[in-house]
Amino acid sequence: MNLFIIIFTQIYKIMKKSLFNIFIIFILLFKIPSEKAKIIGEESFPVFKEDFTLKKYGFNKSDFEIENEKIKKRENLSIILSKKGISVNTIDKIVEKCKGVFDLRTMRIGRNYSFFTSNDEKELKHFVYEISKTKYVIFDLKDSLDVKTFERKTNKVLKTASGIIESSLWNSMKAKGLNTILATELSEIYAWSIDFFRLEKGDYYKIIYEELQLKETNEVVGIGEIKTVQFQHKKEDFFAFSYLQDGIESFFDEEGLSLKKPFLKAPLKFGTVTSGYSKRRYHPVLKRIKAHLGTDYGAPRGTPIMSTGDGIVTKASYGKANGRYVKIRHSGTYQTQYLHMSKFAKGIKKGVYVKQGDVIGYVGSTGLATGPHVCYRFWKNGRQVDSRKQKFPKSKKVKAKDLNDFIKHKNISLEKLNNIFIKDFS
Repeated sequence: MNLFIIIFTQIYKIMKKSLFNIFIIFILLFKIPSEKAKIIGEESFPVFKEDFTLKKYGFNKSDFEIENEKIKKRENLSIILSKKGISVNTIDKIVEKCKGVFDLRTMRIGRNYSFFTSNDEKELKHFVYEISKTKYVIFDLKDSLDVKTFERKTNKVLKTASGIIESSLWNSMKAKGLNTILATELSEIYAWSIDFFRLEKGDYYKIIYEELQLKETNEVVGIGEIKTVQFQHKKEDFFAFSYLQDGIESFFDEEGLSLKKPFLKAPLKFGTVTSGYSKRRYHPVLKRIKAHLGTDYGAPRGTPIMSTGDGIVTKASYGKANGRYVKIRHSGTYQTQYLHMSKFAKGIKKGVYVKQGDVIGYVGSTGLATGPHVCYRFWKNGRQVDSRKQKFPKSKKVKAKDLNDFIKHKNISLEKLNNIFIKDFS
């Protein structure tokens, strides 16, 4: 009997110890990976993130047979749905449902769309059209028929970029693998201070900006706000600091002066100066020496032409030499004129008020012109002058009450810019 008790006691101790070891192993197997996932999550992705590979536009992929296509030439909603056997009557009802929700005329060639057919009923349930990488519209094709637009959530990730100009800003950014939308953004930020038609080899830029990424996939889908820029042009630094004042985000230079001035440097965002202001120039059409009291900007036909300042349209007409042109009075002192347009922008006519940057027409070659361009002319006190040599009044400053805060913001931004190195420099 005593021997039995001794044996049982030993077995119990062994089992107790084994159970404890099993428990420890269990903790090691399941607890530690959980902690590791938390650390990874803090650095790269959210913990317990939903697996979006199982979903598309909010629908469970396993519940549907999904057909993915792109809009083809001459296709519209009616054609696409009729190919799937949707009746004309139903399509008419869907079109009616779109009113005030989605403009069907904005559907574009090459955009993605998908059909969702249920696996259980083998019935077409949904049609989804991608407006952009962040927006899409769902057409519910069930008995209720419904149309709703949705927007994917994005994260704003702070990024930096830098580069040296070899030929153009756009080419520099493309070579760097940067989103070329940044080039357009910079041309707008510096539209009053840098002539992007006259950039020089060796000019360089440093940018701090927001990149938009889809929350569910981290896919880059666009550019957010530009925060700070340093652009060196002709060995001179041009700074741009985004600063919130009175609820409005604006750009200021290092002295706290607004970058916005009375006139843009040019009426186009991009292009080439093909001929400058001159009292004596050989006219390519008339074949003789003649004054050219404007600046020619060459660009592809149809390129938008902008008003360089706020003002009232005094002429939107056609002349034998000028072709289709617009003239704008900005004040008692200044007037501008834009020649050789292919057509006027919608609504542009005599007496219309336009704001700086408004599109007033499109590049063409009407009148005496050998190719598509806009001849930009500038009047000061009734006399035509070279627009690129004009000096305008200084811009508005950061308000006195905000100046100390702006200086602090500027200094922090300058420190960040100094930490951006341009790899192209030897």
